[in-house]
Amino acid sequence: MRVLLVEDDSEICANLYDYLASRGHQVDAASNGLVALHLASSHGFDAIVLDLGLPGMDGLTFAQRLRRDARLATPILMLTARDTLDDKLAGFEAGADDYLVKPYAMKEVEARLLALVRRAQGRVVDDRLRLGQLEYDPASGELRWRGRQVTLPPKSMQLLVALLRRPGQLFSRAELEVLLWGEEQATSDALRTHIAQVRRALQGEDGRCPLVTVHGRGYRLVDPDA
Repeated sequence: MRVLLVEDDSEICANLYDYLASRGHQVDAASNGLVALHLASSHGFDAIVLDLGLPGMDGLTFAQRLRRDARLATPILMLTARDTLDDKLAGFEAGADDYLVKPYAMKEVEARLLALVRRAQGRVVDDRLRLGQLEYDPASGELRWRGRQVTLPPKSMQLLVALLRRPGQLFSRAELEVLLWGEEQATSDALRTHIAQVRRALQGEDGRCPLVTVHGRGYRLVDPDA
């Protein structure tokens, strides 16, 4: 799921960004309505998380212009501290599809976004990612390998999910670092640490592992049982 965060509070935005990215979603962010409108109009987002109290163009105006001017039906989840019925009705009238009052649980934000995307697609979608006996469920965050549940740190999970979204594709070190940190790293130590964590979690007694190193080129995910 590709999500646009429209939030001017840097701490709130960072928390949402890190959580959704750790769950394997692709996330972009904008701190004001004008930038957000440009991004939403030029990129194919699956959903938008929108704060109402934005500088310049507020959240309600952004939603109205997204619907009226850009003519986009991208699902909008409004996150706000405004909790009166009138506030909620104004949000829905402006074009919101769902409304969540602060404070909120990150799991609920993701669950509501996934529900909005399924609804927008007009069908119940199985969002689980699979490769052989490896399976990841974005809705629950559960990872299973050969029938057993596997737990990984957030960055290692983000790495694995990125590979699982494109099984068999070769990713260079630089590509994976940009996916995980937004830019290439000075050394490969951090990436190697997460690669090692994924391998420890998935390597079977027979020594086979879905995560394969292509020496001098990068990494890819394969079905070792195929």
